[in-house]
Amino acid sequence: MAKVLIIGAGGVGQVVTHKCAQNPDVFTEIVLASRTEDKCRRIAAQIDRPIKTAQIDAANVPKLAALIEHEKPQLVINVALPYQDLTIMDACLETGVDYLDTANYEPPEHATFSYSWQWEYQDRFRERGLMALLGSGFDPGVTNVFTAYARRHHFDTIEELDIIDCNAGDHGKPFATNFNPEINIREVTQKGRYYDSGQWVETGPLEVSKDFDFPGGIGPRKIYLMYHEELESLVKHMPEICRARFWMTFSDNYLKHLEVLQNVGMTRIDPIDYHGVKIVPLQFLQAVLPDPASLGPHTKGKTCIGCVLQGTRDGRHRKYYVYNICDHQQAYQEVKSQAVSYTTGVPAMVGAMMMLTGTWRGEGVFNMEQLDPDPFMEALNKHGLPWHETFL
Repeated sequence: MAKVLIIGAGGVGQVVTHKCAQNPDVFTEIVLASRTEDKCRRIAAQIDRPIKTAQIDAANVPKLAALIEHEKPQLVINVALPYQDLTIMDACLETGVDYLDTANYEPPEHATFSYSWQWEYQDRFRERGLMALLGSGFDPGVTNVFTAYARRHHFDTIEELDIIDCNAGDHGKPFATNFNPEINIREVTQKGRYYDSGQWVETGPLEVSKDFDFPGGIGPRKIYLMYHEELESLVKHMPEICRARFWMTFSDNYLKHLEVLQNVGMTRIDPIDYHGVKIVPLQFLQAVLPDPASLGPHTKGKTCIGCVLQGTRDGRHRKYYVYNICDHQQAYQEVKSQAVSYTTGVPAMVGAMMMLTGTWRGEGVFNMEQLDPDPFMEALNKHGLPWHETFL
């Protein structure tokens, strides 16, 4: 049916490539490109069908456009760094190709998370007759679809939304991150922020916490309030929501290591002079930490990501929980990546499938909650991320 160009060969890129390859009726040709083509070749060697590979600098628009023109895909799936979202969108506009990503743009010099830069592309994509789908991962992504699904089927009005992300896995390392260390640490160390009655309320980093009892045998865990980009789009497109928050779990071991690294300046993102060479401490730290893609064989346990929603139906208050549980070892057995990459990569493939089959179609820039949630929810069950729902 269609040819896709996947940009990015980390853990998520590996999952996306595997899952696209499992669906040859939709993804008839696959090209995998990265700054380091050897990573692409290693992924291609895992898959029992032809995967073409290429080397590309995703920050270079002319080279990106040349690659797209040469390969002529129907869709570009961006699972590179969020710093590169805008250059890849520019290349898609130049070449007339649809676009999909899993995380919003972030400027390298500031730990700032906002869709504002990508929303500015709305008119350009619409005028070109192209579609850009933003945040087709799990959170953002599936959590947005969960919210839209709940609104359609279980609520007349959603008043409160809590997105809760738990990684109960254990990789056995003293300190490691389950996705790109630079992006992970920038995200965790920024100030918390949540939406309340039309205003954004700011908190200290990980200042607010509470206990939550997770299903699937995970049990009680402490969750910490953070800011996450899907809050921005959800309260924009569902203005009825009065309060929206995002929560994540962290082990005591992770938090202690992070505190020490912050205290000694290793999480700084401003360049420093080291023997006449400018280096960014956080980027140096990333170079010495374990590669997240290497954690798959060692990680045991589960993730649980979902939404707790409160609101009304037929004049009565109700509280509803929709979630997915993903097993690290089962994910690795299937696609050679752990569950954090799996839960991001599968929705990227599903979002691409929605676009390429015409199930989701539009001109302009879209967040996930703006589109029909039902076929996406059905596809999650079919392609490895079954979901569960309960009223609390």
